[in-house]
Amino acid sequence: MRTKSLALSLALALATAGCASAGSPGMLAANAPRALPVSGPVSVAWTDPAQFTEIRASGNRFAAEQGEWLTQLAKYMRKQAEKTLPAGETLELTIVDIQRAGRYEPWHGAGRQDVRFIRDIYPPRLTVRFREVDASGTLVAEGERKITDPAFLLNASPINDNDPLRYEKRMIDSWLRRDFNRTAAR
Repeated sequence: MRTKSLALSLALALATAGCASAGSPGMLAANAPRALPVSGPVSVAWTDPAQFTEIRASGNRFAAEQGEWLTQLAKYMRKQAEKTLPAGETLELTIVDIQRAGRYEPWHGAGRQDVRFIRDIYPPRLTVRFREVDASGTLVAEGERKITDPAFLLNASPINDNDPLRYEKRMIDSWLRRDFNRTAAR
């Protein structure tokens, strides 16, 4: 009996250790990147993801901190911002806070604790600091924006129905058009 209990304890310890070390360390690891590699006129960095509303207020913190969603959004933001900048200008973006569309609702039971429920009461939100400099080095604009899309479920033509970040990407597109598309005004 004692041998069986000891074997069970050892198996449980090994299984737990295997789960803890499996996969990537996640975005909260001490050695996790806090910026995209420098490339082109737009740089994108982010503050400590542990302070993001997406992780702090999540109904499933483990699921919220997994995956590459933050890096994917930063890459998307850089790619889209590069399209709006006039030649020679640079833009520094820092993601200060983010709350993705939808929430985990663990009260639906164990089988649904990893499901993100998309409802109109859970719109995407983003706080970003920016600094735009023209080709001569003159500061064009700087500040912080709190961006949200309260009508994210009503807006037509999502970027890609299968993209789990489609609502956040559409919100980013809208913000970039509003704040940085000066080519139409020139």
